[in-house]
Amino acid sequence: MKVDPRGQRFNAALTTIVLAVVLITGSVWLLAAQAVVFGLGAVLGLKYSPYGAVYRWLVRPRLGPPRELEAADGPRFAQGVGLVISLAGVAGYATGVTALGMAGAAAALVAAFLNAAFGLCLGCEMYVLIRRAWPRHQQVAQAEPDKEVPA
Repeated sequence: MKVDPRGQRFNAALTTIVLAVVLITGSVWLLAAQAVVFGLGAVLGLKYSPYGAVYRWLVRPRLGPPRELEAADGPRFAQGVGLVISLAGVAGYATGVTALGMAGAAAALVAAFLNAAFGLCLGCEMYVLIRRAWPRHQQVAQAEPDKEVPA
């Protein structure tokens, strides 16, 4: 599946705003809501992400068609990374370890801001690196017989 990269940047901009509010207010519920948004994008696909729906219905009709589309695998993986980081933040805020909550929200905020402002998707870059490190069809080396020469 291919996605509009402008939609990903729009999603990142909304996420940046939400996470900035989380850091200002320390709201565990708002961070949990953002984790749900990340989870929907990661598990069900970007098409079912709430921010993606807002972009598709309200923003994209006012823009022309995108010049190019990108594969959805990287951005979907990035949503999963965002989910893990935001869940760590939720756990921190919920258990009273505010520093962990702030660190999780701040890490997600930095990643979202980089994507929104510069188009640099850290989760997408992680996805590419992981795919290079672990190709889908790795060959297992066959065992060789002993190469000792009899005396």
